[in-house]
Amino acid sequence: MMDTFAFIIHPIDPKRDVERKFPLLGRVLTARQIDFFSTYFPPVYISEITGIRSAATGKEVKGWFVACPYTPRRMLQLPVPVVYDKIVQTGRMAQKLGARMLGLGAFTSVVGDAGITIAERLEIPVTTGDSYTVATAIRAVLRAAAEMHIEPGQASAAVVGATGAIGKVCAQLLAGKVADLYLIGRDWEKTERTAAEIERGRPRARLHPSVNVDDVRKANLILTVTSDTETIIHSRHLRPGAVVCDVSRPRDVSADVAASRSDVLVIDGGIVDVPGMPDFHFDFGFPTGKAYACKAETIALTLEGRFEDYTLGKALSLSQVEEIDTIAERHGFRLSGYRSFEKSLSVEQIDRTRLRAQAVLQSS
Repeated sequence: MMDTFAFIIHPIDPKRDVERKFPLLGRVLTARQIDFFSTYFPPVYISEITGIRSAATGKEVKGWFVACPYTPRRMLQLPVPVVYDKIVQTGRMAQKLGARMLGLGAFTSVVGDAGITIAERLEIPVTTGDSYTVATAIRAVLRAAAEMHIEPGQASAAVVGATGAIGKVCAQLLAGKVADLYLIGRDWEKTERTAAEIERGRPRARLHPSVNVDDVRKANLILTVTSDTETIIHSRHLRPGAVVCDVSRPRDVSADVAASRSDVLVIDGGIVDVPGMPDFHFDFGFPTGKAYACKAETIALTLEGRFEDYTLGKALSLSQVEEIDTIAERHGFRLSGYRSFEKSLSVEQIDRTRLRAQAVLQSS
């Protein structure tokens, strides 16, 4: 019998994402109407996922996309128990399909206690995918730094959302690789506690806790991992030659950066190539065979036969990040090519960005 998994998605850009499954509704309804009516929609079956095969063992697995209808805005407006009920309802659809492992995507992974209550109410194990998201985000920002000729050991970095589950572990990992690290959060006490916790590990970096997103301009390398529903990083926040890895969905980085800053490299974080010949039977905006790392964690655990709750709650561990990275690597998951605002980035485009940044810095 083939091992199976399911992954919960939900509309992030309401009109665009609803139109991918229901073209007429997506065209006719406004984003505000979709927000409102999503309260009353039932869970939606999206597609079957086939063709995923381990590079190490040859094992093949099958999965499904199922959708929780709530938009991010609706999840923040509704009482948390109401949101739990809808996510659990969606998870039970996955159980009926035959899934043995369930992944929580986007906002379904951060609501309330980040998956713990949902896992308790389902009969199959659950993961948020955050551990592998951390591993791939760090690898992506360091690889992009090399492309931009930035030496991490001499660079300043910033983690926006540093007090969150993903942000804190990203900060711990970056603190061992850069010269200065700005930890940017919303709450000063939480941000200071995060800095003190990282400081106890005797990091290489000098740590700078902050609640001012303007401090992003002091960094060459930026990882942004918040749960904001609106963009928070704009052109004015970025220095020439900066590398920004945006892991958040919805995005933290405004589209105006792509339009107006040819001297800045913005990459989408956490995108990997899935082993085998995967067919998701659904267009979620990626080329064939590519997926976010949170989905990949769910698949990798299924290939490994690890049917247990994995990444749950607000506290991630470095050991878990390292373990899932090893598991995924063994089964053939690989960091994908660069994408920026859901479009592919060529090496030539990155070279032009680097040269433009150099020209701007020389003229200033």
